[in-house]
Amino acid sequence: MTFFAKAYGLKGKDLKEAVKSTLDLVGLLERQNDPIKTFSGGMKRRLNIAVALMHQPEIIIMDEPTVGIDPQSRKYILETVKKLNQDRKMTVIYTSHYMEEVEYLCDRVYIMDCGEVIASGTKDEIKGILSQENTVEVMFDQLSAELITTLKEDASISSVMEDGNKFTVICSAEVNILEKLMDLGKREERKLVSVQVKMPTLEDVFLHLTGKKLRD
Repeated sequence: MTFFAKAYGLKGKDLKEAVKSTLDLVGLLERQNDPIKTFSGGMKRRLNIAVALMHQPEIIIMDEPTVGIDPQSRKYILETVKKLNQDRKMTVIYTSHYMEEVEYLCDRVYIMDCGEVIASGTKDEIKGILSQENTVEVMFDQLSAELITTLKEDASISSVMEDGNKFTVICSAEVNILEKLMDLGKREERKLVSVQVKMPTLEDVFLHLTGKKLRD
């Protein structure tokens, strides 16, 4: 930390205060004299963030900072990002495949696919892309390939995402999806267990726009 502080031009009292306050911010002050080789992956990630904050930048770019770390460190990093933005008025450019993180942190969102920006706006504006459609979570007692194929081929349904016996469909708000699902279940001899209409999420919009599952 001292090395990077000097690289940023800090020295003397300012250097010592910067190291102490930054380590405190990322929750590593009590470990300041421990060898880094004894740190967990999450602690090393928080140390990386501390190094980037030494000179109190106006803008910081974080590229998937929570990938592959323990839940405690992940939560701590998210809370730290919030503090940097709200308390220090720092602009944070945050990239992530975890839509729940984007939903929690971001004021403005850009969705990229294959290197191109395909949507941008506030969270409400982005989710408004599906304002004319319903996101419906459905569960049958058992799924079949024929049932899923029938749904995917239905022109009134824009997206079908499978998850075990449960799946999510995105369809026009004008479609009577309950009647359609009941008829389909009867035809395929499957029992409709539950139907739940959800508010659209950023992940729903992402999958709707790209037609793909989230990628690494």
